[in-house]
Amino acid sequence: MKKIAIVGTGVSGLTCGHLLHKHYDVTLFEKNDYIGGHTATVDVEHSGINYAVDTGFIVFNDRTYPYFEKLLERIGVKRKPTQMSFSVHNEATGFEYNGHTFSSLFAQRRNIVRPKFWRLLYDIVRFNKLCKALHAKGHYTEQSLGQLLQQHRFNDFFKYHYILPMGAAIWSTSIKEMENVGVEFFVKFFFNHGLLDITNRPQWYVIPGGSREYIKPLIAGFADKIKLNSHIKSVTRNAEGVIITFADDQQAQFDKVIFACHSDQALALLGDPCEQETTVLGAIPYTENSVVLHTDESLLPDRKAAWASWNYLLNNNTDKAAVVTYQMNILQGIKSDTQFCVTLNHLEGINQSKILREFTYHHPVFNQESIAAQQQKHTVDGQNNTYFCGAYWYNGFHEDGVRSAVDVAKQLGVEFD
Repeated sequence: MKKIAIVGTGVSGLTCGHLLHKHYDVTLFEKNDYIGGHTATVDVEHSGINYAVDTGFIVFNDRTYPYFEKLLERIGVKRKPTQMSFSVHNEATGFEYNGHTFSSLFAQRRNIVRPKFWRLLYDIVRFNKLCKALHAKGHYTEQSLGQLLQQHRFNDFFKYHYILPMGAAIWSTSIKEMENVGVEFFVKFFFNHGLLDITNRPQWYVIPGGSREYIKPLIAGFADKIKLNSHIKSVTRNAEGVIITFADDQQAQFDKVIFACHSDQALALLGDPCEQETTVLGAIPYTENSVVLHTDESLLPDRKAAWASWNYLLNNNTDKAAVVTYQMNILQGIKSDTQFCVTLNHLEGINQSKILREFTYHHPVFNQESIAAQQQKHTVDGQNNTYFCGAYWYNGFHEDGVRSAVDVAKQLGVEFD
């Protein structure tokens, strides 16, 4: 039986292990002392009650997560419906709204008599129609989202209070970076996720008990093949296969290697990268995001009626990564008078006494260069006994991590049935 090394135990690596362990001798290597990657549910004791709160991967839907839903069905993990809503609060002006319902839209009552707000609603409809027309034609230019908005004369109020914050929140990036995203990538994603529709949007779900509940059944059958605290120095390829050299200079020989880690991490581990690997992987960078689990309600909109699942705090710094607060009571259905929040990229604005845990996550950057590099996946993946999987090959989400693992398994003769 051929030996395969899998580097990384996020959803991509664990899915590879799940699909391949009956057909190959797999060994999974993880540099941390835990598995799961962005699947990071933490236990919190607050006022004598225990809660399981998600801080990384949280939600999925019934329209654009077919591989992940199929995976959950295979391993017998249930799901429960949740609400997905989005609010914006402008720190400088106090303007805020939540687009979930008519009532929450006008949670700030003076929006009713604010012409700018009615123009915003008009432009949302106009933008949705424009993107649907582009999708129907299937013909895209090399424009960026910022160029499209400028060409069709969408004003700054629409750009900075709706579409750019929403995109920045989805991809954990800055408003400035969102303007550089390619139109084709953006429109296809928004269309497929129902974000160009006022109604008929997909149903979103969470995993009861926290997202970590899928990990134990997923690794059943190969849990003993997972090696934690594995510090790899380099991976090289030769005529016999693959050699992994560890930090203590010990070596291990495998027939093949699967890099189930970030693109930049994979490139850094390769001791003998070819020119194509350097070019393709090097064009898909990652950005760092701070994540804080806390109970500070000041990160939510001023009005409770405007509280949403995702709450964007708008400031004047378009270079700053998105400041988004996930309201976990809404998302996970947590029953508590205490509001559990997960905030990205705003540690300095949170009451220190209300911080429960701090994390750092990394997310792929999607711009025209990285999207072009995605199209070259076939030139590096599966070459020289080396495979690359990860959410960075597609849209950057849990579904994409599973999908990329299915890609690798298929190349190795294992179907996701």
